[in-house]
Amino acid sequence: MDVYGLIGNPVGHSLSPPMHEAGYEALGLDARYVTFEPSADAGAEAVEAAETLGIDGLNVTIPFKQDVLDAVDPAPLAERIGAVNTIDFAGETPTGYNTDAVGAVRALDHHDVSLSGTAVVVGAGGAGRAAAFGLADEGLSVRIANRTESKADALADEVPDASGHGLDSLSDLLANADILVNCTSVGMEEDKTPVPADALHSDLAVLDAVYTPIETRLLQDAAAAGATTVDGAWMLLYQGVEAFERWTGEDAPVDRMNGRLREHL
Repeated sequence: MDVYGLIGNPVGHSLSPPMHEAGYEALGLDARYVTFEPSADAGAEAVEAAETLGIDGLNVTIPFKQDVLDAVDPAPLAERIGAVNTIDFAGETPTGYNTDAVGAVRALDHHDVSLSGTAVVVGAGGAGRAAAFGLADEGLSVRIANRTESKADALADEVPDASGHGLDSLSDLLANADILVNCTSVGMEEDKTPVPADALHSDLAVLDAVYTPIETRLLQDAAAAGATTVDGAWMLLYQGVEAFERWTGEDAPVDRMNGRLREHL
């Protein structure tokens, strides 16, 4: 039996186990997906322990995405982003990947969003970094807006063809933008949005990385403006699909994984 899993703290809320196991069941794979919750300062040690125990692959979530960099050989994109969320133990040394970037891109592509033009990324934290690099690598010009403008500027210095801005620039940035990705947690706990509703328009595609609730205030406002909307569960799905395919070498049964994921939302 192949064993895959997730390390994080906490992990009890994770939707990855049912999503991945739906994939194993659909393909008839002899595999299981389990969760591990190391102490908050033991991410690197957990990777070493997993390798010793013969775990085949790990996903990595908060607070370990940066901590495990020293315990793996990071792929170029993961090194640029500065975070790892997927580890493959198939080689001589554990290899670390970042599938969050691919998750954002594949979520947009699934909704027939043209990956060209200008993208506005709100937030310069971990998800924002992944989305900014992923979209830039697709050839988009990226505008990063963050509450602390200096953090947006610092990220923009690392991302090709990017610029940093404060949140007060959102209306101007969105006027001619093609894609908007919210990578903040605004909208998760309260019925709020980080983006002025009157800045949204029908030529925009809007991806909100928040998936609880599945229909955030931002997505409601975007739909009212006639924009294409992509909920955060699609990004969650496709980062998992990318890990699944890397580990198993099989085409992921996306529909089955998506169905199981949404059953648990």
